[in-house]
Amino acid sequence: MNQNKYQRQSIVSRSYRPDLVNNFNTNRNANLKNKITNNFKKVTKKLHIKGNPNKDPKKISKKRTIIYSLISILIIIIGVFGYFGIKDLNVVNRIFHGNIISDVSAAFSNKPLKGESSGRVNILLAGDSSDDPNHQGSQLTDSILILSINTKNHTAFLLSIPRDLWVYVPGLNSYQKINAANDVSSFNQSGYPKGGMGQLEQIVQTNLGIPIDYYGLMDYGAFKDAVNAVGGVTIDIQSPDPRGLYDPDTDYTTNTILVNLTNGEHHLNGEQALDLARARGDATGSYGFPDSDFDRTEHQRQLFTGVASKAKSLGVLANPVKISDLFNALGNNFQTDMSLQNVLRLVQVTKGVNLSAMKSYSYSSSLDGNVTNPILTTYTDPASGEEALAPSDGIGNYSQMFQYYTQLISNNPVVKEGSSIVVLNASDITGLASKQSTLLQQKGFNVISTDDASNVYPKTMIVDNCGSSKPNSLKLLQTLYPGITVTSETSSTEAGEAQNYSANFVVILGQNWDNSK
Repeated sequence: MNQNKYQRQSIVSRSYRPDLVNNFNTNRNANLKNKITNNFKKVTKKLHIKGNPNKDPKKISKKRTIIYSLISILIIIIGVFGYFGIKDLNVVNRIFHGNIISDVSAAFSNKPLKGESSGRVNILLAGDSSDDPNHQGSQLTDSILILSINTKNHTAFLLSIPRDLWVYVPGLNSYQKINAANDVSSFNQSGYPKGGMGQLEQIVQTNLGIPIDYYGLMDYGAFKDAVNAVGGVTIDIQSPDPRGLYDPDTDYTTNTILVNLTNGEHHLNGEQALDLARARGDATGSYGFPDSDFDRTEHQRQLFTGVASKAKSLGVLANPVKISDLFNALGNNFQTDMSLQNVLRLVQVTKGVNLSAMKSYSYSSSLDGNVTNPILTTYTDPASGEEALAPSDGIGNYSQMFQYYTQLISNNPVVKEGSSIVVLNASDITGLASKQSTLLQQKGFNVISTDDASNVYPKTMIVDNCGSSKPNSLKLLQTLYPGITVTSETSSTEAGEAQNYSANFVVILGQNWDNSK
């Protein structure tokens, strides 16, 4: 009898049969039934299932799934702690304004970045020397970059904004160099981050026409440590001076010359990379910096690309020690309005970006690449005597800078070539040049002038002043004006009309041009 009792308990414990329980004689077997039910509860408790033993198995299975999912999340949390360590995780959360709950949520999130739906994400990057209290003007941003990412074709470019650009800074209620914007710590306007980077972001968006989605601000100490954390960076010096780069200014940390590099590849540690990022060759005896601050911003872009490529490499990503060093390098010395979720998504959308092929730009030349017609020019403020860079079109006129950015992000081959054009009316039809100017602008040309020719000519002509270096633009002009003469010679009287203009193309509309087109 006892043997049968234990056999029944064993069977029911493995597979609960309510019909067997209900068939017991209530008076004789109530005690046994209670024991069976209690055994069932013990088994289900081990499976983390609560409730009525008669519950639908599908619901039980659903609960199991939920429980196992929670266990998986717990394992991920333990994995995160195990991989980065509590100290490193605290640094990550301090940088990206998170906690362990948001960290786990970020790992499962696929939320798009700001700007991603439009196909382009722009990140404003800046560097200052706020970690050096003895440095005068430590809050001024000595480097300002735009990292622009095309999330559809997986390309990116860097655009430097000169720190000496003369702009109106609302928080200071005066014109200043743009690097002073970060000093406006009281800035607090809706739609922008608080503090100086918010002020800088506002100026870049409203004046230069560049939408900004996120920002990152790093002091020079963090930059130096980040370079060391990834094992240094290799840079290829290609100075126009055959001797290379030389700036005898002093690095007061090491008490050595700031920069002394021959042309060719050099592997730089953090201190050397920082010195190169700060040098612009304005000390007596310098060479290799013909464009001064523009040369410096070019080197900054090269260094950024080098560090980013190194950080993205398998040698760093697969090395917890280097990742830990990189996080610790940033620590309190890097500020951003990106969350960890944003960063993980950024990693996803930039997986296909070839950083070594990433192009970099500055406002050092004109829209069409003509250095004799630059976008920016030197300027001296009459009130303070301060030297700066200002738009060639005049103080506060940033239209060419906006056009330059538009040119960089456009998929229109004519816009990308940045072709400038002048339209002359050589017919006897009033307003013809103005009408054609509107058409050409719609097609992507930069029409810099419209005027009347000095004479009336029977035939329409296009003068190519750029030696066929802008083939897409020329092809479109020939489509818009079929059958016309194209020349690069200005010896004829009609073609000579173009001699007074520096545009890539001069369209001379003759009497044979149909005004209805």
